[in-house]
Amino acid sequence: MARGGAWAAAAAVLWWMAAGAGAIWLEIQPSATKCVSEEIQSNVVVIGDYSVLYEHHHAHPTVAVKVTSPFGDVMHKKEKVSMDQFAFTTAEAGNYLACFSIDGEDRGLVVKLNLDWKIGIATKDWESVAKKEKIEGVELELMKLETNVQAIHENLLVLRSKEANMSDVNEKTNARIMWLSMMALSVCIIVSVLQLWHLQEYFRKKKLI
Repeated sequence: MARGGAWAAAAAVLWWMAAGAGAIWLEIQPSATKCVSEEIQSNVVVIGDYSVLYEHHHAHPTVAVKVTSPFGDVMHKKEKVSMDQFAFTTAEAGNYLACFSIDGEDRGLVVKLNLDWKIGIATKDWESVAKKEKIEGVELELMKLETNVQAIHENLLVLRSKEANMSDVNEKTNARIMWLSMMALSVCIIVSVLQLWHLQEYFRKKKLI
């Protein structure tokens, strides 16, 4: 039973990874910047919809938005917007960063922002696919399942690659620690021998031995 629960949890995590990040709420403090990062593989479609909530505000606050790649390239940049979308295909793997800050005349307000960040298969428009392929019902659901399975398989390969890299790093680190330990032990032995030799010479000069 425990093993089945573990597999179910792992499958749920992989499904979430395959589906991509979902909607989140951000609370942006005055004169502060709120950033969200997501680790994404290369050649993956990313779509983000963001909008400012106006509840409890007499004014209509706006935000400045900047999305950057792992190498610092600007993927999306807007100022004084209350609602917009960014969309791009990743060129390299790594952490993509989306930062939001309050601009305009309402910098003293605390602003709440909704960010719907979609990655990979979560960005696919299944209605357009169904119309293009002229499929519906069970056949469409099977296509969705097949796409999800492919995405999970790709994530498994990525996880396996990361595990292999971590294993290599651990082995190299353990080897270095072993050599450092041997060197430290050798130094201690040499120092002990020198101290013993020095004491023997001292006692001989004092004619104690």
